[in-house]
Order: sequence, then structure tokens, then C-alpha cells
Amino acid sequence: MSRGPVFRRRALALIVVVVAVIAGYHFWLRDSSIFAVEDVEVTGVTTNKAEVTAALEEAADGMTTLHIHDDELADAVQRFPTIASVSADTTLLHGLEVKVTERLPVAEGRFGGDLLPVSGDGFVLVGLDVDEPLPRIEARARGAVLDEEGAAQAAIIGAAPDDLRDAIRSAVWDSDSGGVVVALAGAPEVRFGDGDRAEEKWEALTSVLAQSDPGGSYIDVSVPERPVASRE
Repeated sequence: MSRGPVFRRRALALIVVVVAVIAGYHFWLRDSSIFAVEDVEVTGVTTNKAEVTAALEEAADGMTTLHIHDDELADAVQRFPTIASVSADTTLLHGLEVKVTERLPVAEGRFGGDLLPVSGDGFVLVGLDVDEPLPRIEARARGAVLDEEGAAQAAIIGAAPDDLRDAIRSAVWDSDSGGVVVALAGAPEVRFGDGDRAEEKWEALTSVLAQSDPGGSYIDVSVPERPVASRE
């Protein structure tokens, strides 16, 4: 008797077993209560800590350490503008560690009569208490999201280098001046244009300010390759 058919039958049987094992993992084992998440540890939260933790614990209920739904964890805290992202890792059989990355305040604006901090990526950080003074921007918001002009101001301020951050007094959007205009202590007004290439624009400004006398009534770094110190 030829060994060919026997070998093929055995190979086919092995394939069936492998497929069954894989299917069992996907459709039973990874969602089995044997691996149910029972302990959730949340780190990185400083604002609305109790509410954020409760939301993540509720979202994790029903998950297993073999099957974590990252999108559901993210959706659970989407209503908190202070949260930029969440990531999860499992520990042992039943533990889940959720690391929260928060948005940092870079400026503040007045919204609905309240002075509130904003992040560099254009969110109003409702519920965040800030003790240190922040540069003021002029902006509007739809919910927790800044309008385009406000987001440009926040992006520029958020990209400022550490050695110039304390010198920033305020920012506005002035269409006649090309976009974002920043007031710096001891320097002419700075025209940044839009919020793109913010770090490059600050590098160009640093080069201009390094001159003994940059001169001019304003400095334009909207095209960072060609900064201009101009008198009007």
C-alpha cells in the first residue's frame, strides 16, 4: 500500500487539529472567565482621578487578560479632555494595568466667562486646576475643542523652547499680521503665521534673538528659513 494517501490523511488530520485549536483560542479560551480581568490599576491620572478610574474599571469589566479591547478603554474616557491616550498591559492571570497620558496645559483662555487652561493640541482642559501663570490666548471653542485660530495659537505656544517659555505673555490671531502673533517680554512682537512647523519657527526666532540687536518693531518667522526683523 502506498504511503502517499496515508501521509496525506495524517497531514490533513493534523491541519484540522491545528485549526480547531486556533479556533478554540479565538472563540473560547481568550474570552474564558478563567482569564477574566478582576484587578484594574490605573496610573498617570491627576485630574478627575476617581471618575476616570471608575470609567476604565467599568470598561474593563467583561474583558479577559487574553483579550483586551483598547478601543473600548479609549472610548470610555473620551469625554475627559485632559486625557490624551491610554494603553493597557496585563499582569498575571487577572490583572490589568492601564497607563493614562494626560494633556499638559500650555496657555489659558476665557470661555463662557471662565478662565480655563488649554493644551498644545487644541483642547480646553475642563476640570484641570493650574497653579502657575500661563500665557493668555484669544480663542473660541466648540465643546472642549478650540477653533482653528485658537488651536494655532496653542500649537505655537506649546512648541516653545524651555528657555523662552517664561517670556511668553500672550498670543492672538491677527489676520492683518498673517496669523498668530506672540508677545514676548523684552522683544518685538513675533509673527508666526499658522500653527504648522511650530518648532522650526521657534528655532528661527532663537537665531534672530541671539543677535546683539535684532531690531525692528516685529519679527516674522512664518517662513522659518527666512526670518525677518522689520521696522514699520
